[in-house]
Amino acid sequence: MLKRIFIAAAALAAATAPAFAHINPMEHGTFLAGVSHPLTGLDHIVVMVSVGIWAAMIGGRAIWIVPLSFVATMTAGFLLALAGVQLPFVEPAILASVVAIGLLVAAAVKLPVPAASLIVGAFALFHGHAHGTEFALSNAGMGAEEFGLGFALSTAALHCVGLAVGVSLSRLAQPMVLRAIGVLSAAAGLYLMAG
Repeated sequence: MLKRIFIAAAALAAATAPAFAHINPMEHGTFLAGVSHPLTGLDHIVVMVSVGIWAAMIGGRAIWIVPLSFVATMTAGFLLALAGVQLPFVEPAILASVVAIGLLVAAAVKLPVPAASLIVGAFALFHGHAHGTEFALSNAGMGAEEFGLGFALSTAALHCVGLAVGVSLSRLAQPMVLRAIGVLSAAAGLYLMAG
């Protein structure tokens, strides 16, 4: 079952990234723009895959609850932005999420599922808010449901890629490779902060 999920997630990620990059929502439909949006920013890709890896490392119910809490809270952040609710420090919080989730993976931190969900949810709120703000600026609220569904599905696919990587490497007894991925993720966050 997990092998099929990995193959499907990898195929989706590979198929969507080059085909949908830089889609203009007004020209190509808001659903496709929503799908492409998380795939066009290194910060989004790294943190979403890292969330999946971390959930796999925690194991058990975290495999589905942690990614689901990210998607759900990200959607709430999107809706807040569309409603005009402002959040402080959105971009710094997004960059901090890349570093923090990367460090949690690097240190192989195993928290209880509610605590892990709370952490990823807190960061997801800012990711969703950024999506909503960018959408509102470019689209005046037209097609928000389709755009939101697109980026939620794309985010879930990236989480599935991370889950598949985490589960596969755990089964192959490669915890150091997972931890190295965490280090690289945190380093990518620091690089983005410096840029």
